[in-house]
Amino acid sequence: MNEEQYWTQRYKKHHTGWNIGYPSTPIKDYIDQLEDKEIKILIPGAGNAYEAEYLWQQGFRQVHILDISILPLQAFIERNESFPRSQVHHGDFFDYHDQFDLILEQTFFCSFVPTDENRRAYAKHMASLLKPNGKLVGVWFDFPLTEDMENRPFGGNKKLYISYLTPYFKTITFDRCYNSIPPRLGKELFGIFEVL
Repeated sequence: MNEEQYWTQRYKKHHTGWNIGYPSTPIKDYIDQLEDKEIKILIPGAGNAYEAEYLWQQGFRQVHILDISILPLQAFIERNESFPRSQVHHGDFFDYHDQFDLILEQTFFCSFVPTDENRRAYAKHMASLLKPNGKLVGVWFDFPLTEDMENRPFGGNKKLYISYLTPYFKTITFDRCYNSIPPRLGKELFGIFEVL
């Protein structure tokens, strides 16, 4: 089963524990601080993309979402009929190329099978998608890595994530979330990284 089939099956079976039905609080609070509504934003591994929906409602018009499964993207389009179809991208993250001012990370890193190769590729490709001084901002899970390769998303810790991001990013802040939703309290890190 390839990656697209894997994630599509998860959506079909409603095995989507990450889907909280609204924007993640740490990311929403960050969005609320953004003043420039002209910035170009990408949300990779967007899933149901509640953060993109919130951005759109707040007047951000250069918002792009990307997911390997068509199912959550279809659900997003149904909820957001005015959102431009040209900014909804169905495909593999590693095959996608463009340039953004900001990429919002909603535990996307933790969706990949945790090989050294995958994690290095993630960091390198994230950097390639950002304009000079562009930022990677969002949430990474902070709990031990599971041995069960089918039990995605996977965990990690601050030291591990920093080790992969450091060759490509300067760390602005990376700390335990103080505003996680109750079920995730103590299990999330919030980071702001600027591309080198």
